[in-house]
Amino acid sequence: MSDTLPVVETFHSLQGEGHHTGRSAFFIRLAGCTVGCPWCDTKHSWPEQAHPRRHITELIEDAAHAVEAGAEFTVITGGEPLHHNLEALTNGVREATRQPLHLETSGVDSLSGHFDWITLSPKRHRPPQQELLEQCHELKVVIQDNADLVFAEAMAERVKTDVKLLLQAEWSRATAQQLVIQRTKKSPRWRLSHQMHKSLGIR
Repeated sequence: MSDTLPVVETFHSLQGEGHHTGRSAFFIRLAGCTVGCPWCDTKHSWPEQAHPRRHITELIEDAAHAVEAGAEFTVITGGEPLHHNLEALTNGVREATRQPLHLETSGVDSLSGHFDWITLSPKRHRPPQQELLEQCHELKVVIQDNADLVFAEAMAERVKTDVKLLLQAEWSRATAQQLVIQRTKKSPRWRLSHQMHKSLGIR
């Protein structure tokens, strides 16, 4: 099964959140996640067996076609993509596209594959491995309450000084949005991450 991966969907859209918001990107959403965030907006991706396995060569071809159509980079996301070995997939996409390769992860598993940009979105109930804190380029913490802000600050102390720091409010909570806005106003080290794709109604 090493030449296949469980895939929820692939699509070409705009990056909707984080440091690269607004840029054309091709997304490979892998199935399977045991982190279990209650606010997750892709819970349908959690059960790995509910989604078809696709051959890695097909995913590589899809990424190459997306780059021809204007995608600036490929994003491997989930689910939790690091539940799977991403070595073959990343090597193939890198060779076929000659474009940057991004990863979105909670950091609960060891890193596999080769990436130009790692977005680490750590969760308070399942903290990330130190390896991911040391290698990420962007720390994006979802905020529900004040305890999450405390957690975000603790995570920020464990990443490199040049890592981009972003706070993102849990989408459905107005109180969380106000917490994030106020903290970002008072602490210039943090930037606000807003889920633009939800506002625009795009994937």
